[in-house]
Amino acid sequence: GKCPLLPRTEFADVTAERYPPQTRLYYECDPGYDRKAGAYLGIQCESEQQGAVWKYKLFKCFDEKNLSSTDPTMELELTQKPEREPRSSAPQKQEDLSESKKKDFCGPPKTIPHASIKLPQQHFVGQILHFKCQTGYDKRPPTFGSRTCKEENGKIIWTPLDMRCTNDS
Repeated sequence: GKCPLLPRTEFADVTAERYPPQTRLYYECDPGYDRKAGAYLGIQCESEQQGAVWKYKLFKCFDEKNLSSTDPTMELELTQKPEREPRSSAPQKQEDLSESKKKDFCGPPKTIPHASIKLPQQHFVGQILHFKCQTGYDKRPPTFGSRTCKEENGKIIWTPLDMRCTNDS
């Protein structure tokens, strides 16, 4: 199920701990950095037999001052194939249920130098979002908290957030 629109939390940064398959996230290059023309900054969570994984396209955020498209090392990197891990013929041992449940979701995406991730607008039942007050607005505890999207009596709701970020002294 899809969650209602997340109420805006002022002066807080939001991160999620797991993302359902089909989630698309986009990176943004930090100010002063830019991507190579045509580089795709999106990643997608996909279901595979061993669980959900992020599919990355390779990109880099360059310092705008030396953004040269004739960089030979970059071309090389884009054409490199990912190494395949040798398949072991040993039988996989059974994991307990809570572990396999986790595998239905992608974890936090990897950090990319000079880039930050934009959170998706759409969330799904079972997702937990973490909120942390931004520096300067974390005067009164609790300065972090989380909300869970869950189904209750046939309605999909966000659990309440028991924190407020304020710069009151």
